[in-house]
Amino acid sequence: MYYIIKIVSSALLILLISEIAKRSSFIGALIASLPFVSIIAFIFLYEETKDSNQIIDLSKDIFWLVIPSLALFLSLPFLIQKGFSFYPALGIASLITIASYFLMIFIMKQFGL
Repeated sequence: MYYIIKIVSSALLILLISEIAKRSSFIGALIASLPFVSIIAFIFLYEETKDSNQIIDLSKDIFWLVIPSLALFLSLPFLIQKGFSFYPALGIASLITIASYFLMIFIMKQFGL
């Protein structure tokens, strides 16, 4: 039952954001930018483990990994404006984002993070 609650809450969040974005991209973006997924993950992790140190570690790791995720939001509109259709632009932007994650993970390891 616990897994069903996790799945349903995630699906409802995605549905909410996509429906609101149809009416207002700004409000959809505002809701999507809020760290709902992280908050829900903190709650589930804490309820399952009661370990504050795991929350600390997860929070710090999320912070550092948000940075490479920004590559998607910069490269996708850039590629579309340069004439790429949506799906190829999304694919290329996703590859750029994956490369950014690998780079950030490498940098984090170099600095002991």
